[in-house]
Amino acid sequence: MSARPRVWVTQPVFGDVLARLDPYFDVRVEPTVAPRGAGELREGLRDVDGALVFIPDRIDAAAIAQASRLRAIANVGVGYNNLDIAALTAAGVLATNTPDVLTETTADFAWALLLATARRVTEAERWLREGQWTTWSFELMLGRDIHASTLGILGMGRIGRAIARRARGFGMRVLYHNRSRLPPEVERECAATFVARNELFAHSDHLVLVLPYSPQTHHAVGAAELGRMKPGATLVNIARGGIVDDAALADALAAGRIAAAGLDVYENEPAVHPRLLALRNVVLTPHIASASEATRRAMVALAVDNLVAALGAGPHAGRPPNPINADALLARGPRSA
Repeated sequence: MSARPRVWVTQPVFGDVLARLDPYFDVRVEPTVAPRGAGELREGLRDVDGALVFIPDRIDAAAIAQASRLRAIANVGVGYNNLDIAALTAAGVLATNTPDVLTETTADFAWALLLATARRVTEAERWLREGQWTTWSFELMLGRDIHASTLGILGMGRIGRAIARRARGFGMRVLYHNRSRLPPEVERECAATFVARNELFAHSDHLVLVLPYSPQTHHAVGAAELGRMKPGATLVNIARGGIVDDAALADALAAGRIAAAGLDVYENEPAVHPRLLALRNVVLTPHIASASEATRRAMVALAVDNLVAALGAGPHAGRPPNPINADALLARGPRSA
């Protein structure tokens, strides 16, 4: 009788959910949450058939080349720029992600950042905690209105549309730009108007970034784009680090070329550009847009379902719900047992 497939989980999360792997596989779960360097990732993948990984785990071509047994990677997250998809596909390794289950929670958080940024919530709290509030002033911490303003959305996928729907309650005008225009019925549902990219930067009072990261979107928002924004505008990024040129953003914030920014993602996270840390007019959170307990549990559960099916087990064997690179099945040849 052949040995059971081996699975590696790179973080200890929701043990009761991970336990759903046990009937099918020999499972090794890392005991601590810690950054996994390239060498540790290569070693961890070397002798396993599948892995459940997270956004900080950068699975590169070198790791894939040494993972002779590997057949499936289940990424816990919508974005997957941490995975070398071309190398996985060439090696016949199926990759999956976890879309949909985090859409509404992430859209909620975009609004939390938007409101905190426009109304200077974290700046005001810091100022108060520092003991600087000694008298009330009529012009204290003047911010920007959300209601009846113009919301711009760059990237109108599921999350962008959920953000737009919430804008109705604030009586906002919604503009968006996307690689392709949405169908008219979806535009009506979101009460959103398609505009050219430059117009979006020029006319938005509050601009939210919801782009997927790719080499094509690297530094999609840099000095030129920030220069087109209104001096009183705010920028929110809940998408991926690297979409914004963090150094250019720090320049714009320090010079008052835009009013404020709310950031949940960064170019070199968990490192944050030191000039952003020093600025008062930026709200900073540690990549937590999808971090409600219910949603994070749902993400892990979906990743488990993906991994079980991708490794040919369970009721949906061979048919994972969310394949990224279905072509990997065509490239798959016999791999070492």
